[in-house]
Amino acid sequence: MKRLLFISLTILFCFSCSDAQKAKKFGRGSEFRIEMLNCDGTVARSWISTGKVRHFQKSNGFYFMDKATGLLVEATGSIIISQIPEVDNP
Repeated sequence: MKRLLFISLTILFCFSCSDAQKAKKFGRGSEFRIEMLNCDGTVARSWISTGKVRHFQKSNGFYFMDKATGLLVEATGSIIISQIPEVDNP
């Protein structure tokens, strides 16, 4: 009986995450568009990552691998990060 209760609570816990939490947790391997903005709101620089974008601990900076160059990019400032939807090719 205790085992059934434990399994039920575990399954309930697994499905209780919000969509945003699931996307954040399981976004690994997805591509992201990163845009750095100027003070006037125009896009100063834009990149596509090869995977998840990470943030520095105790900072407002981000780092990721650039798809075009294969190099590590570290960026800080006004940043917009958007996940690029995967397209299934039949």
